[in-house]
Amino acid sequence: MTSELTHRWAEGWSVSRGTAAPVVTQWGLRIEVGAANQLRRHVLLDPSEPGVRELVAGIDEPLTWIKSHVEPSELAPWLPAGWTEDVPGWLMAIDVAPAAVALPDGYTLSSESKEGVTYIRIHTFDGELAARGQYGYVGDHGTVDQIETEPAHRRRGLGSVVMNALANAADELGASTSVLGATVEGRALYEAMGWKVHAPLAGFVYRR
Repeated sequence: MTSELTHRWAEGWSVSRGTAAPVVTQWGLRIEVGAANQLRRHVLLDPSEPGVRELVAGIDEPLTWIKSHVEPSELAPWLPAGWTEDVPGWLMAIDVAPAAVALPDGYTLSSESKEGVTYIRIHTFDGELAARGQYGYVGDHGTVDQIETEPAHRRRGLGSVVMNALANAADELGASTSVLGATVEGRALYEAMGWKVHAPLAGFVYRR
């Protein structure tokens, strides 16, 4: 189940970020990202020491990432010098259901969908971006991504508003399951909204 959720997360993430579709490899999935801070990422679906060592032996390009649904301490001993651990994360999922959206006074909410991605944005009345998030939809599932609240607008419930608006978008699209990769800061909010932690998410980047 965890491998399947990781696969779904990677698929939705690639749609959300506008990359080419993940390519199946002997280790899991490869995503050509092409971003300034990430050349590509390998998402390991069934990591093992021999497999990881074989994979990294052929990597010589900086800003190549590895992600997998294991504790960082499990992957770290299998990686040679040059690999740096990312901040901790967690793989989370929820059954899709409609949600109530209660926007605080002083804000407006907008929704836009294009190329499989739904974008939710909250602005102040004078046009300042206060919070945002997006949803990459793939078949009957999707990935919640890029949830951000600007510092000046935090502790006003805007993150919950964005999440609920994305839940409604997922429901309208016909998704049955949503997944996400949570940060330390986001995990508490998502758990309070009914999301379940299924596994840690280890991340490492090669910096030579």
